[in-house]
Amino acid sequence: MKMVCFGIDISNNDISCSDNLINNVEADLTNIEDAGAEFARLSNITGDDIVITAVTNDDCLETVNKAIYDVLYDNAEGFDDLNGVGSSPSEAGEGISYACIDLNKKFYPDAVILAFDTYCGEPFVDKVANSAMKAAVGMDSVGDVACSSVKKVREIPGVGYVSSQTDDPVVVASVNNVEDVGVVAGAMIGAVLGSKNTYLVKRHTPANVIPGSVICSVTAIMNSNIIDLAKPLAYKMRILE
Repeated sequence: MKMVCFGIDISNNDISCSDNLINNVEADLTNIEDAGAEFARLSNITGDDIVITAVTNDDCLETVNKAIYDVLYDNAEGFDDLNGVGSSPSEAGEGISYACIDLNKKFYPDAVILAFDTYCGEPFVDKVANSAMKAAVGMDSVGDVACSSVKKVREIPGVGYVSSQTDDPVVVASVNNVEDVGVVAGAMIGAVLGSKNTYLVKRHTPANVIPGSVICSVTAIMNSNIIDLAKPLAYKMRILE
């Protein structure tokens, strides 16, 4: 069993996602489930980027990936990232940020998902995303971890190819003990916030930052429900006086 995350900009502006776009994508998530996904959710909304997260059996991976792509294409207001997906490695461009992890069938697929939005494709975002991934690797209760950062051409099974020009990465970590979700998320966000010009935002926050900065959202998938962890993590990180 696998969990897949598709991060992409299909907005018609560089700052935010319209309510109409969000509502239309959410209405079509059932198409992904009809294609074989255990469930599909719009997990992160970060500036002008969204992340669709789905859980699927291994033998349905390509079919589910294609269904996610179709939902994105059918509801897109902008097509730059979609057009960056090539049918061959030579045609690969800036496209979908794709992360895929293996799930342990003995545990319900709880996970922490981080998504980034850059305004000008700030190159340091890959280092930030990888630091969040490394923070989760080896932690108690963490199963598998993946980051979408691409150093060369990458194949998305059932969809096509994307190149290292792909920005706005996604990081996903499975968590086998529900009580450790906050621990894992806290470690990952700690790595992110220790990086330069990177800011934690609530889900569906526009990219109202000075260019040269990067924003990050963090959600948990718990029993197939979406929980925005930005506010509770910010509360936990407050200074007590």
